[in-house]
Amino acid sequence: MDVLIIGGTRNLGHQLSLALLAAGHRVTVLNRGRTADELPASVTRLRADRGDAAALKTAIGDREFDAVIDTALYNGPDAQAIVELLTGRINHYLFFSTGQVYLVRENLTPPFVESDYAGAVMPAPSHESRDYEEWLYGAEKRDAEDVLAGAWATNQFPYTTLRLPMVNSERDHFHRTYGYIKRLQDGGPLLLPAGPHLPLRHIYGADVVQAILTVLAAGPGTGRSYNISQDETVSLDGFLTMLAELTNTTLRLCPVDKAILNERNLIPDCSPFSDPWMSILDNQLSKTELGIRYTPLADYLERLVAHYRENPVAEPKGYERRQEELALAAALGWS
Repeated sequence: MDVLIIGGTRNLGHQLSLALLAAGHRVTVLNRGRTADELPASVTRLRADRGDAAALKTAIGDREFDAVIDTALYNGPDAQAIVELLTGRINHYLFFSTGQVYLVRENLTPPFVESDYAGAVMPAPSHESRDYEEWLYGAEKRDAEDVLAGAWATNQFPYTTLRLPMVNSERDHFHRTYGYIKRLQDGGPLLLPAGPHLPLRHIYGADVVQAILTVLAAGPGTGRSYNISQDETVSLDGFLTMLAELTNTTLRLCPVDKAILNERNLIPDCSPFSDPWMSILDNQLSKTELGIRYTPLADYLERLVAHYRENPVAEPKGYERRQEELALAAALGWS
């Protein structure tokens, strides 16, 4: 199978490319080329800004692909451009969407099922707030999904949408899980916003890759959307307790008024999984219709801890301000 991957190669794109090659497929990647990849020479590289429809058309040219995996589609206009470019030329277009398509809906209670997609979208928050950027991300992903659904209804455009929650992987270039590990290992308290936290239901990066291989093996796209996520729902405290046990460290939590963390710009870096814009997805449809299975949380956290033990990052994102976090904790009576 000839497969085109649109998007970056730092995280999932890298793992996906290697998995496709290992399965005997021919792989082409298309991106801007701003970040050097670590892929083998057998991978064909095309360069274009996917937001530039003319450049995208020129880069792809008259090449033929059996499947296109789009990890970098974020809005309706880009969806329309790719539909117009690929209609009649491919058997399967697989799109990475997000659980935030549910978070911008009105009056929903997690865990979200696929049918929760339909319905009214909440009004946009103030443009000056961080919530606006998160709302816009979910709203524009919905615009992209709506274009694809329309293309299926009118021309049987062969797509599948996978809606993803937070992805935990060895190649997460934001080092979110590793940021918690690093703080546990330095022995200081972890700063968290005071008050209740949303439960966590993420997904392991390797499971995303396996889900894609499963979907492609099933045949042409059929205009369907699926949630993919781990089976377990855990509290943030429970997640951090598991990390502490795996790293043989002591968990010390320091709840801080969220206004103070915001004022000092310490959030979300000090605790990225405290973000209220985290989706909790029901994965049952992906299991019953596609036969996808998910790695247990305890197993993949053990793999991540082992990976970072062998491949430590000197200073994960946000950790350069760790001394400020510790000073704030000390001022609040933690040492």
